[in-house]
Amino acid sequence: MSNQRCGVARSQPHDLACMEIWGGNRKTVACVELPGLAGWVYCKPFGEDGGGGDLHYLSVCDKGILSRVAVADVAGHGHAVSAMAGRLHNLMRESISTWDQTDFMQKLNQHLRQDMADVEYATVSVLGYYQPEGCLAITNAGHPPPLWYHAAEDSWSWLEETVAGEHSEIYGLPIGLIPGTDYRQTVVALGPRDLLVLYTDGITEAENRAGDQVGRELLRNWAELAPLDSPEAFGEAILDQLARFRNGFPSDDETLIVLQHVRER
Repeated sequence: MSNQRCGVARSQPHDLACMEIWGGNRKTVACVELPGLAGWVYCKPFGEDGGGGDLHYLSVCDKGILSRVAVADVAGHGHAVSAMAGRLHNLMRESISTWDQTDFMQKLNQHLRQDMADVEYATVSVLGYYQPEGCLAITNAGHPPPLWYHAAEDSWSWLEETVAGEHSEIYGLPIGLIPGTDYRQTVVALGPRDLLVLYTDGITEAENRAGDQVGRELLRNWAELAPLDSPEAFGEAILDQLARFRNGFPSDDETLIVLQHVRER
């Protein structure tokens, strides 16, 4: 199964160069390498014809120390998603060497509302990783939270944004809903061999023939049973569980990205 899915990527992962932006919304199964992170990317558009409503992009800054991973689930297909893909790619380019991600998300929200009438909204999750310090920033716009494996404690949690104090303003909504929405950035420290799992709701809302959905807790249960040898092995184990759960029932667009922290403190 590994060879069928990843092929040459297993022995020759895509090593992102400085100033490179890689991704899109086409069918993808690939192993990738970022500074301090090993990764595996799986994207399967519904029907496998052309591109789907899920987008993913990975980038590395001009000095090779700041990496960014963005995952989006767009309410739409075809031209609308292509326009969104172009906008997201351009903003990734503009922000490729910028640590703060809040302005990035605010601009994406503004452009979607002003320039993309065919897109109602999109959920987006953006991770920024600063290799010298092993720090990870997350900014979320209504997207399901990543799973985080803490290798030192052998435990799993959800990587969710935290906000200090009381706030009455609305923030973190899917982009395209409300102009001027505020977005925040939460920074955490990754430990050696920690694992991060990003996904779209095509994974958690997948149904079986009885009408049951995977949901977040079952995904977490699968994660706790999956091998941690590599992002590829982990991701393939999750897909195997998903296929058994669906048992041939039709799926939506599916994206799964697994990142493993390989920087030693």
